[in-house]
Amino acid sequence: MMDKEVEKSLAMRDLDLDSRPREKATTLGFQALSPAELLASIIGSGTPGENVSVLCQRILSDHDNKLYNLARCSINDLCNNYKGIGKVKAIKFLATLELARRYQQESLGDRFKIRNAEDAYRYIKPKIADLPNEVIDVILLNRRKEVIHWKRVSSGGVSFSLADVKMVLKPAIEYLADGMILTHNHPSDNPNPSTADDNLTAKVKAACTALDIQLVDHIIVCRGGKYYSYVDEGRL
Repeated sequence: MMDKEVEKSLAMRDLDLDSRPREKATTLGFQALSPAELLASIIGSGTPGENVSVLCQRILSDHDNKLYNLARCSINDLCNNYKGIGKVKAIKFLATLELARRYQQESLGDRFKIRNAEDAYRYIKPKIADLPNEVIDVILLNRRKEVIHWKRVSSGGVSFSLADVKMVLKPAIEYLADGMILTHNHPSDNPNPSTADDNLTAKVKAACTALDIQLVDHIIVCRGGKYYSYVDEGRL
């Protein structure tokens, strides 16, 4: 059994180390902190024998050092897999990542202009790339290719999402859109379209043509900058 004085000494050492990310932020600014240190400054403390920075780095390492992988965790995932991460700390973790996602969305500004598939990916990625299930969204555009609205039209399971063409077109009609970009995510991070994706594209294109709405593109969204554009591939 650990001597009480030794245990107390270790606890004091960990307390001192736990405070360092915040001290570093105060002295050098948040830009000087690593992702693990930023997370550590939010949750505040680790456990006896593992200070908060080491704990946060271990959590990041378990997720390939990618914040977007960590963003897919649930509160229970963090609580059950990491000693020292209780419900409150898990909520702080995930709330911080959600704030970062929303900041990224806001930074694009209103009336964001979509000139190509890369612009469309930049716009929609924060909304759907990190989701654990497949969803279908539409981006509605005016004649100048500026975004006038975004709408989720279907939400499904891990590998597929059912789409009703009428529901896909409904927002475009309601907002009198001149153009529309069909988007959906692949949680597997494989951007290649399936036969179902091809069939949906064909049906939506036919419906858009009948309603005099331009189907500007169909973008399949994955993480890490990966996407598939039907226009770029010459298939729309």
